[in-house]
Amino acid sequence: MTLPTIEARLARKLIVMSTDVPLLERLRAALPPDWALTECTDLSVLGGYQDVLLHRFILLDLDETQAFDPLAVIEQVRMEMMLNVPILCFGGDPATRDQARLARADRFFERDEIVEKLKLYCDQFGWGGR
Repeated sequence: MTLPTIEARLARKLIVMSTDVPLLERLRAALPPDWALTECTDLSVLGGYQDVLLHRFILLDLDETQAFDPLAVIEQVRMEMMLNVPILCFGGDPATRDQARLARADRFFERDEIVEKLKLYCDQFGWGGR
């Protein structure tokens, strides 16, 4: 296992898990210039837990049904990887949100408010970095 560098640990980046192309474009446009957005539908393509941990938070689309199972992603992060990276969910019906809450996701937002919340969380998690 390669150890992350100090530079990698200070990088400001987040994971977005969604296949909603118009929303992804809006999120990219709203991203502060010193942040990077990692788009994926499978966390394993990022590497191991140490690679996921280098991201400051995860935006997770609870409306996704084809590319991945959002509840399985939460379980993967919390139970398999044993990480406490903030998982910010958007969309989803009340039953799905309840299941995600039980799986230990952190916050829940409507689809139409997630772009503004992205700006807020980038500011809150913007400590350190380059």
